[in-house]
Amino acid sequence: MRVTTDLWASALVRRVFASGGFAAILKRGSGEAGAAFVLVRDRFGDVALYGPAPQTSYETARPDERLFVRIGDGETAENLEARIEREKRFDPDIWVVEIETGSLPVEDLVTVKG
Repeated sequence: MRVTTDLWASALVRRVFASGGFAAILKRGSGEAGAAFVLVRDRFGDVALYGPAPQTSYETARPDERLFVRIGDGETAENLEARIEREKRFDPDIWVVEIETGSLPVEDLVTVKG
């Protein structure tokens, strides 16, 4: 059974803080089933955006875990933030969690698909 987005986002924030990083929920959407986006900033100012993987990435019809793909590889922070704004207008129930990783790489905090 998949956990609610509210619980998943809270757990992500705790994992990031436990690894020595920083995390904040920038936008709260639907607590039960809102899509989650993760904005990753590193200490050098580089930004990456991860969003929900397409349904074709899942092995089963009802996946237990959330899979993410990197969105807009190589884009500027401004372009990625504009992308988030477009996503908010398209789906007001999305969640946006911003993290600055600590000792763990982002792939250890969220499941990234290829």
